[in-house]
Amino acid sequence: MVRYKPKRSFCLGKKINQIRCYNGAKFTIANQVPAGQVCAVTGLTQTFPGQGIGLSPDVSLNQIQPVLNYTVELQGNDPHRVLAALRELADEDQHLNVQWSEELQTISLQIMGAVQLEIIQALLQERYQLTVAFTDGQIIYQETITKPVEGVGHFEPLRHYAEVHLLIEPAPRGSGITFAQDCSVDVLKHNWQERIMTSLHAKQHRGVLIGAPLTDVKITLINGRGHLKHSEGGDFNEATWRAVRQGLMMLKTKQACQLLEPWYAFRLLVPNEQVGRALNDIQQMNGTFALAEPTDTMQLITGTAPVATLRDYATTVRSYTHGQGSIELTLAGYQPCHNADEIITATNYNPTADLANTPDSVFCAHGAGYPVKWDQVPAAAHVPYQYPIA
Repeated sequence: MVRYKPKRSFCLGKKINQIRCYNGAKFTIANQVPAGQVCAVTGLTQTFPGQGIGLSPDVSLNQIQPVLNYTVELQGNDPHRVLAALRELADEDQHLNVQWSEELQTISLQIMGAVQLEIIQALLQERYQLTVAFTDGQIIYQETITKPVEGVGHFEPLRHYAEVHLLIEPAPRGSGITFAQDCSVDVLKHNWQERIMTSLHAKQHRGVLIGAPLTDVKITLINGRGHLKHSEGGDFNEATWRAVRQGLMMLKTKQACQLLEPWYAFRLLVPNEQVGRALNDIQQMNGTFALAEPTDTMQLITGTAPVATLRDYATTVRSYTHGQGSIELTLAGYQPCHNADEIITATNYNPTADLANTPDSVFCAHGAGYPVKWDQVPAAAHVPYQYPIA
């Protein structure tokens, strides 16, 4: 039951002003509503889908990752006005991810597909009188690893010191990134370990193939060293992030980094006389398929295929079936990229030139810090490796 009480909500620190029960466009104000009745509340400014109010816990929603990235073409509109409108829409749609580049003054959207894009475009026009366009969508790739490695980061400019050793291991598909600790406080003080774990959580870690987000990896703190006088929290930030990247670069030399792409599961319904065409298309799209029992006129085909090859296929189906066929698409997760070499070459990403995610370390000698390349870090590290060097 929701009751109107003019006091602060426990989860938001805000006050609910009214409880409204709607009937079409009209509403009545209530002091309370029983469990199961739909109502609206006013006065809250920082809500999100699934959020509990008062003592109610948040509801865990299905977190579907966007697979396509579109850049907004502003069409002469103020970028900050468009950004504000899109962020309001993102509050309503958990599958809309709005990103703003301060440096480039550009807005990009990470979404599920073209239909969602059409809805966003219509809502911007209807609610905010904003007409925008979008560039062709780009696939959102991810990266993972296929072998374990011990990554090391060292950060020692003058009067600073931190060294971090991380065990980076492959994890089950779809598990994301998980973090753990397996380091004695006799080796590394508790507060330094906590700083390292905070650093691991604080940053989106990127792979070294195309700079895509890292996923399906377990990272465990296994060793490290601080200095009683010179170590600060920021030193462990730097050493931690460098350790992740250094380990990935070691794996890259062993061809143990892997590019992942999103795949769709599909249900394709076509006239019986078009089955051959459909199966040939699926094979050309690097997909897999299975045939259901046909009816007198139609054939159901199920299977999976990469988003990159399948995402525009609905238009093709309508064309060659003259409107009789249809296709339903659902995200089937990420799998190894079917054309990884082509994507890596086209992206032309240089991981050592990505200064915000450098794999190199900093050591100190003769009163001055100096850089050490990632592949020379194992020989220069102050703490011995616990696992064989990749």
